[in-house]
Amino acid sequence: MTTPARSAADRLLAVLAAFDHRHPALSLTDIGRRAGLTLTTAHRLVGTLTRWGALERAPDGRYHVGLRLWEVAALAPRGLALRQVALPYLEDLYEATHENVQLAVRDGRDVVYTEWISGRSAVGVHIRVGARWPLHATGVGLALLAHDSPAGQDDYCAGPLTSFTPYTLTEPQRLRRALAEVRHRGVAVSDRQITEDALSVAAPVRGPDGAVTAAVSLVVPHADAPVAALTPAVRLAARGISRALGWRPD
Repeated sequence: MTTPARSAADRLLAVLAAFDHRHPALSLTDIGRRAGLTLTTAHRLVGTLTRWGALERAPDGRYHVGLRLWEVAALAPRGLALRQVALPYLEDLYEATHENVQLAVRDGRDVVYTEWISGRSAVGVHIRVGARWPLHATGVGLALLAHDSPAGQDDYCAGPLTSFTPYTLTEPQRLRRALAEVRHRGVAVSDRQITEDALSVAAPVRGPDGAVTAAVSLVVPHADAPVAALTPAVRLAARGISRALGWRPD
């Protein structure tokens, strides 16, 4: 069976998809290899994207994502618009705790971080704005997944469930129990799932119709993490953002 030929749009998107947080700058050869394109095709498409501003060429000859693409991405309602509404509440949460504060939205089986405030002396985290991690391995991801439909949760739990530490939830039954606990408590706790020194407490953010559209979290050192003390602050921040987005509880 032959593979269908890729359209011009598919090839352009493949060039953009060649960039990620591990590969923020790429040579033309690297772009062609990662996008599965010949060097001639990569050269032509990179030229088109560079002239439009989606890519920019550095003095060393490598390319990186251009400012024009960021300007377009900023129009996404779950990106910059959400960040602008949420930022005052995130700043309040940071001032109350001086720990890492995060805001994230769901994209398929992943969370994508739209804002991050780093604590001055807080535990280190593998997060930056635009980074993505699997839903089951993060506090914000658990808060989002717990409010998916039962069918959606079953589909996610069917896997694959990537493991990052011995504590990552990779067994479907354990994950389902954890999601039920999130719905019961109103917050999600992710304990040492990404790194063995960190714990996160997260709460869902609701839009005007009451649907969960984002999640906010604190990331603190695992050792002696004061989960009970942090939970009200995270809930308050999530509730404030939800109200600012237009949500009105019954």
